[in-house]
This record gives sequence, C-alpha cells and structure tokens, in this order.
Amino acid sequence: MSLLQRLEMRQGQSLVMTPQLLQAIKLLQLSQLDLAAYVDAELERNPLLERAEAEPTDGPGEAANAEPAAEAFADGAEWKAAEVDPGRGEIDGDFDARLDNVYPDDAPSPIREAATGDMLSLTPAPYGNTGGSFDSEAPDFEATLTVETSLREHLGRQLDLATRDATDRLIGGFLIDAVDEAGYLRESIDAVAERLGASLDRVAGVLKLVQSFDPAGVAARDLAECLALQLREKDRFDPAMQALVSRLDLVAKRDFSALRRLCGVDDEDLVEMLGEIRRLDPKPGRAFGSSGVEVLIPDVFVRAAPDGSWLVELNGEALPRVLVNQSYYARVVRGAKAEGDKAFLSEALQTANWLTRSLEQRARTILKVATEIVRQQDGFFVHGVTHLRPLNLKTVAEAIGMHESTVSRVTSNKAIGTSRGTLEMKYFFTAAIPGAAGTAAHSSEAVRHRIKQLVDGETSDDVLSDDALVQKLRHEGVDIARRTVAKYRESLRIPSSIERRRERYAQGGMVAGVMMAR
Repeated sequence: MSLLQRLEMRQGQSLVMTPQLLQAIKLLQLSQLDLAAYVDAELERNPLLERAEAEPTDGPGEAANAEPAAEAFADGAEWKAAEVDPGRGEIDGDFDARLDNVYPDDAPSPIREAATGDMLSLTPAPYGNTGGSFDSEAPDFEATLTVETSLREHLGRQLDLATRDATDRLIGGFLIDAVDEAGYLRESIDAVAERLGASLDRVAGVLKLVQSFDPAGVAARDLAECLALQLREKDRFDPAMQALVSRLDLVAKRDFSALRRLCGVDDEDLVEMLGEIRRLDPKPGRAFGSSGVEVLIPDVFVRAAPDGSWLVELNGEALPRVLVNQSYYARVVRGAKAEGDKAFLSEALQTANWLTRSLEQRARTILKVATEIVRQQDGFFVHGVTHLRPLNLKTVAEAIGMHESTVSRVTSNKAIGTSRGTLEMKYFFTAAIPGAAGTAAHSSEAVRHRIKQLVDGETSDDVLSDDALVQKLRHEGVDIARRTVAKYRESLRIPSSIERRRERYAQGGMVAGVMMAR
C-alpha cells in the first residue's frame, strides 16, 4: 500500500458547545440551593443584572404558571399540555462540578478554637434603631453573630478544664479530632500512641478522661461501649445489664429466651432492661457540629382543581428572579471610550440576556416534565402508592418530545409538593414487575408497599414466609420471584419469617409472664 498525500473536502455536521449552551445545561440540573448560589454569584459579577422583587401570589405557586394536568377520571375532559420548546438541552453529558472540602491530616492544632464547617447566622440590626441617620452610631455588628458550637469545641473546652498537663492535652486533642460527628472514636489508641510517641497506657488513660465528658457515651469505639458509658453515667451498669450489652446481636435477633438465660432475669426484668436500652442515644454526638436538617422544598406544586383535574404550578418562591438593566447599559456604554470597556459591557449584556433566558427555559422545562409525570401517575394522586404505575425516563421523554438525558437532568434534585407530601421526582420512576396471567405490570414501589401491608397484617399464629408472600402476591396478579420478595423485604428492614415468629412468640410469652406476676 502506497502512502499518498491528498486534499479532500467532506461535508458534516457537528454541535459546537458554546459557553452559553454549557450554562443552560448546567442550570437545568442544579438544585434550588445550587441555583440560588449561582445566581447570587452572577449578580455580584455582572453589573447589568439586578434582582427582581417577587410579586405576591394567592397560592403556593404562581397562578400564571399553572397548567391543568390529568383529569381525575372526568368523562370528556381533554388533556392540555403546554408547547414548550426543549431548546438545546438534549445534549448528553454531565457538566455538573462538585467541590469536596478536604480536611488536611497535618492540621496545625488538634484543638481548634473555631472548627471547620461552623455556621454563622448574620442578622443585622434594623437601621430604624438608629433613626435612619448616617450620623448616628452604627449598630454593633459583632452582637449579631451567632456561632453553632461543634462537638470538637465542646469537648475541647472540657479538656481545658479537666487537665493542665500539656502532654495530656495534646493526646486529648488528637483523640477529639478522631471523633466523628456521631460521637465515635474512629482511630485506634495504638495508632494515636504510635503517632505521638506516647505510651499506650497514657493514651488509654486520656481516652478514659475524654469518655467522661458530656455528652455521655462520646469517644466510644463501638455501640456496646457507647451504651455502657451511658449506663455507667446513670449508675445502671450492673452485671445483668453488662451481659445484655455484651450480646447486642441477640437483641437485634430478638432472641429473648437466650437473653433471659444469659442475664439471669425474668420476663418483667428483661422488658424493663430493653426499654432502658432503647432510651439511650446510639449517636451522642449528633447534637453538635452537624449541619441542620435541610427541608425539601418543592419545585412544583400539584393540587386538585375545582373541575376534578390536577393543577401543576411552579413554586414561585423557589424561582430566582433577575432582570437586565437595559437603561443602565445604554447610559454607561455612551460614556465608554476605551475598547476594553465596550467589550466588557457587551459581554456583560450578552451574559445577562443568556442567564435570564436560561432561567426561563429551565422553569418551562421543569413544568413540562412535572406535568407529564402527573399525567402518567394520576392514580397515585387519587388513590395512593398502591396505584403507582411503572414509569421510566424514556416514556416521559417520548411523550413530551424531549431527549431522555434532558428528562434525567430535570428530575435530578427536584421535588413535587403533593397532598401526600413532598416527594422527589425520581420517586415516580419505578421499575416494572410483570403481572400474572397476562395482567398489567405493577410498579416495584407499589409491590414493596403491598409486602409491608401483608407483613403488618400478620398474626402470631400466621407468620408469612417469603414463599407465602410470593403466593399471595401472585393471587393478586403480581408475578414475582422469591428472591425479589426477599430483596424488597430487606430494603424495608423487615426481619425474616423465623425472626418475626420468634419475636411474636417471645413477646407473647413475656406479656403472659408479666400479667401472671401482677
């Protein structure tokens, strides 16, 4: 084969990923918090952008954004869907970037005066207190700061009061740094002793000192030690309780007969001991230094309309509102002399216009996808989880004329507010379980819910095995394998039939014994 050089012309099509297009794709998959942070950064960077004041609405969302969804089995009702152009959001790829906070191992001080991750709540005092005059004394800004105490700070302060020895403070600082958010020590004392060049006995002594700090049970190395520390604090760690804590595996299996023999107690005492164990805190450090519980805020609301249909509307309070200040741009560009200034203003205007259009497109796409989800899952909104239908991304994408990757981005980190609670959009996409004897397929979530109902309806004389659950489900038209039932049962944290039978038998025997004793 000879090697020749030649010039050829070929015609082809390719998509150029412009920065604006990347921005539109990125905005589509952001959650509310990430989107708010992104918009705030753009408002600080772009002088032509300004925040629009939200107008009051009558309902949980904007009435103008409301769309009728699937009619609740109303005869003759027509489905109305908005004609929304999916735009160029059909491109595969994930452009979402995540930043991980790295905590260095060579931190300069084991006991920090301010722990990483503390949350500052800034609440400025109203200017009305100073009469609104710039000549008045400024409000005390430091008085408005509130700091959430972390677990490391809480333990560090107790360590400063508990010992004055510099070596013990250094060892205690390393031990405190090795305590996780739940309050458990995640590094062995052998490793700490080797790292600091200290004796194992001294490290063990300092650990015993740290374990005496508040909250009770902190710096434990496992659950049994955590419960033992709390019981010692209550002066309830007698030999019987010690035997019970040493065999938490029997407690998890609910093997009460073995626990009675092990602890040497009767049914009434065992019931009291188990109740005391349940009242202990298995994670003593969770009240300190952990991030607050994030409330799931719906991106769209679904509510029943007076005519029996469903209304799907955007959550106006969760939508960032920005405007492009065209008058400011016109005024500034007239005074710009340098070419660099004009280029900056032109780029700022283009970026601002793209951002507003991208936010509008994002809202319209979310509304369209949510509306189709409601139409597909209308049985869930009327009857509950038992009528949840099998649904995948491809079905929704084909119904609304979008790419499957676009639907995937829209449903990520988004939630729908319903009368049955606030649920993630991903909740409505479930796998299909085939129906028996040619019946329609069933949603895996609905089958999982039915398994829980069957187990909850058991009696002490009729505990259903996995095979029995399979037979009952097949009688109801669900063709399911035994291993699938076992997988769903384990995901619901339901014990096996043997453990459930043993628990019901033991509970019945203990109740009878307590009644006879009384």
